[in-house]
Amino acid sequence: MNTLVCTTPGTFEYQLAEKPVLSPGNAIIKIRRIGICGTDLHAFEGTQPFFSYPRVLGHELSGELLEFDGAEGFEKGVAVTFIPYFNCGLCIACRSGKPNCCTDIKVCGVHVDGGMAEYLSVPSRLLIHGEGLSFDELALVEPLAIGAHGVRRAAIIKDEFVLVIGAGPIGLGTMEFARIAGGKVIALDINDDRLQFCKDKLKVAHVIHALAPDVLAQLKEITGGDMPTVVIDATGSLKAINNAFQYMAHGARFVLIGLQKEHISFSHPEFHKREATLMSSRNATRADFEHVIASMKAGLVEPATYITHRVLFDQVKEEFKGWLDPKNGVIKAMVSV
Repeated sequence: MNTLVCTTPGTFEYQLAEKPVLSPGNAIIKIRRIGICGTDLHAFEGTQPFFSYPRVLGHELSGELLEFDGAEGFEKGVAVTFIPYFNCGLCIACRSGKPNCCTDIKVCGVHVDGGMAEYLSVPSRLLIHGEGLSFDELALVEPLAIGAHGVRRAAIIKDEFVLVIGAGPIGLGTMEFARIAGGKVIALDINDDRLQFCKDKLKVAHVIHALAPDVLAQLKEITGGDMPTVVIDATGSLKAINNAFQYMAHGARFVLIGLQKEHISFSHPEFHKREATLMSSRNATRADFEHVIASMKAGLVEPATYITHRVLFDQVKEEFKGWLDPKNGVIKAMVSV
């Protein structure tokens, strides 16, 4: 089968590999769609934490179920996606119902080879029913589940103000599920086009340019002087994360979806006097995947909104570098196999 391998930062090579053979407890998927996410872009740049080369990227995937062992309720030939976080099932996190932060997790396309290939073997227990959704829609379930999980961690209360920092694909999904949870969403980003996208496509009522000199004043005005009670970072930017502590209301929750390599820092007195809560949000769970699919089916989320670029599998090597350039306006690039 054909695969696309990121051999070193900045370099892709198409390579032939053996088609996977069915093994006990696993399933073989014929890949149909590959969504390109920030992890893939950062890996190509050489800035992704916990990463080694060479690696077949790709974990936002959908395809046709060809063969399987131990997948009760599934049929051959159906459209599926899967949870791309291969957990051990034995550690403290797995035993506590948190397989998304397994101590020995292997994320498909990050720690192990992913889906930039014609076929992929995955654990049958991680398969997700397609529920009548298209291949495009199913490939978008995973990135939307990341945002849905962060929102669930935040435990949003109806009508509270939720500041989402970063209007990339993960941030946009976070905004959607914050809205679905009943929050009043405020979008903060440095890209005017992304902020306009939030207003036009997601109907976000409040958008703020992150480099404006009066961000604090705008937040106070929007929230009636209270400041946001939920702040969610979807940038992974050290500057953005450190800066966001000042945006929290007293009693606020700050959820980090974005991942930063370096140490974050903040004023303990300022944090302490707010009795604030800081938490991370890693990956997603089956419940989050199911919530996303149910929201899609109910018309609460329109997945096609996110797809701005489409290419065939044999065009990825040529086109990929351009997706890093903000001038090209990429929200979500979708690859057809």
